[in-house]
Amino acid sequence: MGLKWDQAEEIAEVLAENHPGLNPLDARFTDLRQWTVDLDEFDDDRNASTEGKLEAIQMAWHAIYKEQNEDDSE
Repeated sequence: MGLKWDQAEEIAEVLAENHPGLNPLDARFTDLRQWTVDLDEFDDDRNASTEGKLEAIQMAWHAIYKEQNEDDSE
């Protein structure tokens, strides 16, 4: 069973691994959508993305990014 659009946290974890060091707030939604549908684990309707789903993925990824980079800000 693959990843679906509503699995923001799981998608964010994979994107964080695939794009280390990238602040997800700097990513355009068009790129975020493409990176998501290109994931090997992704198994959902490519056209079923919405702004809300992309924002949820971006915010989940941002939480991971902040956690991974909090040592750098100290």
